[in-house]
Amino acid sequence: MAEGKGVVAGFDAGQTHTLCRLAEAASGRLLAEAEGPGVSHLAAVGGPERFAHALEASLSRARCCIGAGLGSGLRAAAVGASGMELGSAVAEEGQRLAAQALGLDPAHVVVTGDERTALRGAFPEGAGIVVISGTGTITVGRGLDGREHRCGGWGWLLDGAGSAMDIGRDGLALSLHMADGRTQDTPLRAALWRKLELDPADPAAPQRLKALVVAPDFGPAGFARLAPVLDRLASQGDHQAGVILERSASALVAMVEAVAGALELPSPPVCAMGGAIEHLGAFRQRFLAALPAALPTSRVVKPSGDACSGGLAMAQELAKAIAEHQAGHRPSGDL
Repeated sequence: MAEGKGVVAGFDAGQTHTLCRLAEAASGRLLAEAEGPGVSHLAAVGGPERFAHALEASLSRARCCIGAGLGSGLRAAAVGASGMELGSAVAEEGQRLAAQALGLDPAHVVVTGDERTALRGAFPEGAGIVVISGTGTITVGRGLDGREHRCGGWGWLLDGAGSAMDIGRDGLALSLHMADGRTQDTPLRAALWRKLELDPADPAAPQRLKALVVAPDFGPAGFARLAPVLDRLASQGDHQAGVILERSASALVAMVEAVAGALELPSPPVCAMGGAIEHLGAFRQRFLAALPAALPTSRVVKPSGDACSGGLAMAQELAKAIAEHQAGHRPSGDL
C-alpha cells in the first residue's frame, strides 16, 4: 500500500454504543464513521469480550463505508472509554485487547479514558477544561504548559457528586425521609415512586423501594433515570428538587475550580458535556449561574469537536510518530 493511503481510527466506546471514525493518516481527512455495540468495564463479567467485540464491529462497519482496499491499511488507533485511566493496569489490559481486536501492534494503539479524548476533541490545541456530567461525572483540563489534571470520576459508590446518578439517588433518599416523617411530604415523593412503578399510597412501598435499588440490574443507571423527574419538578418551582440540583451543580463547579487551580488557569474556557448537563435544563441553568461565582473570568464555550474526533487526533499523532521512528531506522539503501 502506498505510504499516503494508510488510515487511523478513533473510537468513543460508551456503554450504549461505540463510535468509530476513520481518517487518512497523513492528512487527517475524515473517511467514514460507524457505530457498534457498547462496552462495559473490563472487570465486569464478559467485559473483555464485549470490549473487543465493540471495537471489531464498529471498525468493520466503518471499513465497509470506504472499501476494503483503503480501510485495510490501519496504521494506528486511539480508544477512549470510561474507566481507562492512562497508565493504569486497566488501560494496559485494554491496550492489549484493542491491539488484538484491531490487528495492530500494541505500540500502535492508545487506550485512555473518554474524558481525555473528550478534552482533546474539545480543545485540540491550547488550554481548557472539560466537565462531563452524565450517569457519572468527571472533570479534566489542560494548562498553558500542556500539563493535564483530572478531578472526580472515582466511581459511583465513592464519587458521584454532580451526576445524574447522584441527583436521582439524593431524590430517592429524600423521598424516604418524607415517607417516615423526617421531612414534610411533597409531590416529589409521589413523582419519583410512580416513575419506579411504586404506589405512593402503599404502606409497603418503602420496603419495595429498598429492595429495588439493590437489585443487580438497578445500579447507577437506575438512579440516573430519575434525574429528569427532579429536573422537571425544579423547573416547576419545587423547592426540595431545586436544592438537590443546586447541590449537584455546586459539586460540578467545585471540580472545575479544583482543575483550574491545579493548572493555574484563572480564566479558563470551559466545555460542559454529557447527557445530564446537556439535557437537564434546570440543572444546567444552576451550573451556569454558579460557575461565575467561583471563577468570575471563566467562560463557557462550545467544543471544537467530540471525543471521537479527539481519539482521531491522538491516533494521527501516534501514526506520525511511528512513521518518523521507522524512517529514522530505515537502512540507507532504502532512501
